[in-house]
Amino acid sequence: MGRYVTELVGTFFLVFTIGLTAMSGTPMAPIAIGSVLMAMVYMGGHISGAHYNPAVSVAILIRGKMEIRDLVPYVLSQISGAILASLAVMLIVGDTFAPAPAPEAGLVVVLLAEALFTFALSLVVLNVATDDATADNSFYGLAIGFTVMAGAFAVGGISGGVFNPAVGSGPILVDALMGDGAFDQLWIYWVGPLLGGVAAAGVFDLQHPD
Repeated sequence: MGRYVTELVGTFFLVFTIGLTAMSGTPMAPIAIGSVLMAMVYMGGHISGAHYNPAVSVAILIRGKMEIRDLVPYVLSQISGAILASLAVMLIVGDTFAPAPAPEAGLVVVLLAEALFTFALSLVVLNVATDDATADNSFYGLAIGFTVMAGAFAVGGISGGVFNPAVGSGPILVDALMGDGAFDQLWIYWVGPLLGGVAAAGVFDLQHPD
């Protein structure tokens, strides 16, 4: 149970920070987002592995460092944390938020942006947090947080910079249920990141053939 609570809490503060910085319109939002992810990774890495992301969980499952029976509880915990965070943002700010691609961005471009940076994130996680060669390192949180920060700066204005199905699901669900949005773009934030996570697991195997 401790692992699932940790996944919920870590995802909560990630989405909570995303929501509040998005609503404030600060151009430095990616720094806050990468920083809180780094902090939450250090908080929960030794308990749950600090996935906070269904795509990362799938990559770790394929890697063989997660039991299949844990996948659904992990994903449900992550989505629950994202929903609770979205509700908390609404209570504090008085409005809902939801990620969305730029209106001028084509579907292929958006999916590619989400897939590539989820691939980068998942490959970093696999190498710094699951490989025996980097066991007990002290930099894994920095590496993971900075990858998300870089992605948010690079393609946030194109795809929404989600790289995480839970981060897409919680805000979009709350936004739609409150009557302000729709579900039509939710699939993008599942398909793109999951493709990236699966690809990262494959590349990790190529990096470590033995």
